[in-house]
Amino acid sequence: MARKYSIAHLTWLPWTPAEMIYNTHLLDYDYVSLRTISQGLPGEVNHDISNGSELFKLTEQALKDTGMRINDIELAKIDENTTEIKKYEPHLEAAAKLGVKNVITNIWTPDKAFYTEKFGELCDLAAKYGMSVNLEFVTWAEVKDLKSARELLAAVKRENALILLDTLHFYRSRVTPAELKDTPKELFKTVHICDAGREIPTDKESLVHTGRAERLYVGEGAIDIAGIVKNLNDDVVLCVEMPHVKRVARIGAVEHARRTLETAKEYFKAHGIE
Repeated sequence: MARKYSIAHLTWLPWTPAEMIYNTHLLDYDYVSLRTISQGLPGEVNHDISNGSELFKLTEQALKDTGMRINDIELAKIDENTTEIKKYEPHLEAAAKLGVKNVITNIWTPDKAFYTEKFGELCDLAAKYGMSVNLEFVTWAEVKDLKSARELLAAVKRENALILLDTLHFYRSRVTPAELKDTPKELFKTVHICDAGREIPTDKESLVHTGRAERLYVGEGAIDIAGIVKNLNDDVVLCVEMPHVKRVARIGAVEHARRTLETAKEYFKAHGIE
C-alpha cells in the first residue's frame, strides 16, 4: 500500500485551515494536520474553528471541494492551568463534525498526579467524540521521552490513548532503537517527520528554536528516519512537520511545502519505504 502523507500546520502556521487544505491538495498531500487550538504564542494566528464560526464553514467547504481529510488537530496541552479539560470540548466537537479522529496533547507541568488525572479526563472527553488522544513527547516538556510517555499510558489505561512519535524529539531525547522495538506498534498512528543536525543542544532555547523555526528536510540531517519508520506499521500516517522561517522567507510557503513532501518521498523511496 502507498504511504499516506499529511502536513503539520506548524510547517507554515499563518495559513488558515482552508488555505492549508487547498494549497496542500494541489501539492498532492493526502491529509492536513491543523492547529485549531491556539497556544497564545507571540505572533501566533488563532485558527479556532469551534462554535460554528465562519472559519469552520470555510474549512468544511475546502474539505468538500478537495476530498482532503484532516488527520488530527492540536494542541490540547496539559499544564498547570488546565484545571478544566472540558474547555477543549468545543474544539473536539467541531473537529469531530469534520471527520477528525485524532487530537494531539503534550504535558507541561511537573505535577505527575495532576497531569495523569487530566490526561485520563482528556481521553474520556475525546472518546465521547470517537477520537483518540495522541501524546507527543517533546524534548523540552515534562513528558519528554518514549519511556515517560509509555508510563503515562500505562497509568491511565485508556483504549484511545496513543503516542505521537516526532523524529526530532525521538532523536534529541535519545530514544534507543531497542526502546522503539519494545513498544507495541499499535500505539503509533501518526509520526511527525523532519531532520536535524547531529549535535543535540543542551539548552532549552536552542531546542525550541529548532523545533519551531529550523527543522530540516528529510535526509538532510543526521536522524535515522528510515530506521524509525521501518519499526512502525505500514499504515502509520507520515506527517511532515518542518517549520523553517528562513527558507519560507526565501522561497515562499507553497514551494517550501512542496519540497517537504518531495524530499520525504525521495528519501523513503531510496530506503525501500513507499
